[in-house]
Amino acid sequence: MKFIALQTVNKQYTLGQTKIHALKDITLSFDKGEFTAVWGPSGSGKTTLLNLIGTIDDPSSGTILMNGKNTAEMTDNQKSDYRNNQIGFIFQNFNLIPVLSALENVMLALQIRNVRPMVARKKALQRLEEVGLTHLINNRPDKMSGGQRQRVAIARALVTDPDVVIADEPTANLDLATAISIIEIMQERSKKENTTFLFSTHDQRLLDRMNRLIKLEDGYLN
Repeated sequence: MKFIALQTVNKQYTLGQTKIHALKDITLSFDKGEFTAVWGPSGSGKTTLLNLIGTIDDPSSGTILMNGKNTAEMTDNQKSDYRNNQIGFIFQNFNLIPVLSALENVMLALQIRNVRPMVARKKALQRLEEVGLTHLINNRPDKMSGGQRQRVAIARALVTDPDVVIADEPTANLDLATAISIIEIMQERSKKENTTFLFSTHDQRLLDRMNRLIKLEDGYLN
């Protein structure tokens, strides 16, 4: 049984009188521990695909199985629990909470799971150290650069030890040295913990280090 399986998945949006076919007849599967990038031109459906796999959105038709469980049969609460307990998200726009420090933003992912504050703090500090931000743990997002905020978002995604990390352009705001360092952290995590990493990216630095590349164009697998 495949860890993640999409069977003839379609996604349509309606804007006014116009229907937009974001994904068309996508049949695709992933094994546990894969390190995979979805790539293609802007508007090809990359982010839509990741949102469906992350249960942030629902397909218009077709079936998505997560570890054998049909996402269409999950309630909203079950999807929320699944996201909280199984998936780490790295969003292109960071989605950090402005009034919280870097440390508090990373700790929050654990506190939602009722992890004790001292345990959450220790683990959050470890993840922030891995991404090179120990010196900025007390800074709020507005006191950090885009690259620094991206690294906080990466630390937050990894702190819960998720089964799946879904990352939308995770290295877009990072300089070369930092990008390579972050990629190596994620590769090591994939190998040691059998974590599945699914990326949407245009970054050649990331594409060059993938075990598998999936190209989307105009909503179709290419």
